[in-house]
Amino acid sequence: MKQALTVSALTRYLKHKITTDPHLSDVHLEGEISNFKHHSRGHFYFTLKDEGAAINAVMFQSDTLNVTFKPQEGDHVVVEGYISVFEKAGTYQIYVKAMSPVGQGALFQQYLALKEALEKAGYFDPASKKPLPLYPQGIAIITSKTGAAVKDMISTISRRYPLTEIVLFPTTVQGENAKDDIALNIKRADALAKIDVIIVGRGGGSIEDLWAFNERVVADAIYQAKTPIISAVGHETDFTIADFVADLRAPTPTGAAEMAVPDQKDLKYRIHQMNARIVQHADRMIHRQEEKLAYLLDHPTLRRPERFIEPYLLRSERLRERLKNASPATQIETTTTRFKYQKEKLNTTFLAYFKDLDYQLKSLKQSLLLSSPQARLEQGYALVYKEKHLIKSQKDLQINDTLTIQFKDGRTSVVVTDKGESHE
Repeated sequence: MKQALTVSALTRYLKHKITTDPHLSDVHLEGEISNFKHHSRGHFYFTLKDEGAAINAVMFQSDTLNVTFKPQEGDHVVVEGYISVFEKAGTYQIYVKAMSPVGQGALFQQYLALKEALEKAGYFDPASKKPLPLYPQGIAIITSKTGAAVKDMISTISRRYPLTEIVLFPTTVQGENAKDDIALNIKRADALAKIDVIIVGRGGGSIEDLWAFNERVVADAIYQAKTPIISAVGHETDFTIADFVADLRAPTPTGAAEMAVPDQKDLKYRIHQMNARIVQHADRMIHRQEEKLAYLLDHPTLRRPERFIEPYLLRSERLRERLKNASPATQIETTTTRFKYQKEKLNTTFLAYFKDLDYQLKSLKQSLLLSSPQARLEQGYALVYKEKHLIKSQKDLQINDTLTIQFKDGRTSVVVTDKGESHE
């Protein structure tokens, strides 16, 4: 009796057969959407059918982001994907990677073909992407001179970073001549030394409206440019060949302007923080130097200057002994006289210095004594207090106030009976 297979084993076998078939790894199907469901996580689940058959289809959220229209029940579409088996249900289905309405099918096929060719040629290689400068001095905008897109970009750049110069290259962005005009202006902008960033883009539209940005001549101009280029074509869900070739893709023209320049508010905040750190660092350095100075001033050598002389005296004595034993008497006497003179000069200098300091200290002490309240009392003045508050004016007194008078040798309490007259 022939051995029976399990359902799981058969399903895995069929899945292996289907997934390893090269004809089923890249399939383009045309049909009508039925039972369409847009999952809360972003996935599309639907059935693709025609008059004779139907197939289940799944499009994951990472791929649905590239769909340039909103799929609906009954739409006639062309999808690209691969065939596999959903083992749990035992059904085969297509896993959709791209989708376009049938009316756009021919253009979409051209788009996919060029995209595949450029990808193989390395046009999309991340290693070839050029970084944007932090603080661009000049930005070229290649777009139509009319419309909201150019106004929004200029307004956003001017508001965020007014230091940069904006150079507008009015460009035809739709129609037969658009691709050549776009490519030419990219080359013109790339040739200007003052341009650090190029923004290429336009507002939203259908695939036909945006088609100029899917042309090979535009892709070549972007890829060959030495200046970093931001692609800002259409809305966030619109993807063109220019987006893949450019160094950076922006979801909208306004988003491209925000990517191109820093925000002056952020720069001002960073400068403020850097300034605060510099001041803090300077304060720490000054504090360390003050501590070092205090340490040096408190060093025993400076507190006893005579220690500066002691090494010289010892050296002098040693030299004197050496000269006495090895030199004529005249040389010994000359050397001794010279060192004695230096010693006396140093002693005289230090004595004069400390005498001057002592005189200054006594003068300061005398000045403080003469200006003190006690000195004033010794001269016959008195201090008058009312409830411990010093009275400075007759206006502060009232009849029957009890006052305390401070003399040089004691205090006396009195009562005000007559204020007299003010002399002010």
